[in-house]
Amino acid sequence: MEKFSFILHPLTASDVSRKFPITKNWSDGFIEKIIKYVPPFKVSHITGVVSPYAELEGWFVGCPLTSRQMVEMPEEYVIHKIIKAGKIAEKLGAKIVGLGAFTSVVGDAGITIANNLNIAVTSGNSYTVATALEGTRQAAKLMGIDMKRANVVIIGATGSIGAACAQVLAKETTRLTLVARTEAKLAKLSAQLLATEGMSVDITADAKTAIQTADVVITVTSAVDCIIEPEDLKPGSVVCDVARPRNVSQRVLETRNDVLVIEGGVVEVPGDVDFGLNFGFPPKTSYACMAETMILALEKRYESFTLGRDLSVKQIETIQYLAQKHGFKLAGFRSFERAVTPQQIDMIKRNAEKVCKARRQCGS
Repeated sequence: MEKFSFILHPLTASDVSRKFPITKNWSDGFIEKIIKYVPPFKVSHITGVVSPYAELEGWFVGCPLTSRQMVEMPEEYVIHKIIKAGKIAEKLGAKIVGLGAFTSVVGDAGITIANNLNIAVTSGNSYTVATALEGTRQAAKLMGIDMKRANVVIIGATGSIGAACAQVLAKETTRLTLVARTEAKLAKLSAQLLATEGMSVDITADAKTAIQTADVVITVTSAVDCIIEPEDLKPGSVVCDVARPRNVSQRVLETRNDVLVIEGGVVEVPGDVDFGLNFGFPPKTSYACMAETMILALEKRYESFTLGRDLSVKQIETIQYLAQKHGFKLAGFRSFERAVTPQQIDMIKRNAEKVCKARRQCGS
């Protein structure tokens, strides 16, 4: 039997109550003060992952720091704690460990962590890109959006996932806008796409303005607070929110019934899977970054497959092929931790058409 592990952490202080209900009524500040002194620990034993070619067991290992703490605390301290979590994975018998959420963002995006462990390490970003793009294409089609002619915006474009999405979409669309905080990095990526794909893209640091006319938005920043609000979005648009914590405000769900927001990278795992932990998903589903670690273990590719901030299209294509081979697939659409039905998508599309018609009438 093949063996893997995956390091996860609470995205926010409130997530701690999933594992420790006693903390449910504690303040966020108090929880963060406590957990920074808690060492990494085994969260659960994972069983039942079975593909046509192999069987798998694994372990979730917790690294008790919130997203905000991972960004704000000293980098050396955070990386050291993640390495400790990796050492637990080693002792449990894992041959590869995946880095979840902000554990794959801190420092050099996993390279130092891998150098300090005796097992393979992957961030899962390759499969995250593959599934996010697949979901975005499907959602756009259902909303009547032609990806080739659509105005596509990538927020967080200079990160590893955003830049990889840009490389792939540069082959598929004629209108692409890249958004990030550092314009020098944007200019470098723009020049790279012009040289490799022959595509001229727009770049900006102003996310609010860029998405107001966007038909499709892929957002994948490392922001700990929401950056997309209801007033920012065009009626009938599709937003694929790959970020954890979410980049899209809860207010969008509450006030905009004319836009489709989907979560990026939600995957159905083959077999009668028991994760031993409730992380907010239906049974047998996981994040794509978790799935990449499982896929590599099932394939017996115990190698540091995705590390650092550079992803290649070849890596994305390879992991997508291996996922299909072992029976992994998109788990349908989810939005704000809820399933989205075809009926709901039809309703969103009709609402968008009504809003656009009313605007045209007002403007005439």
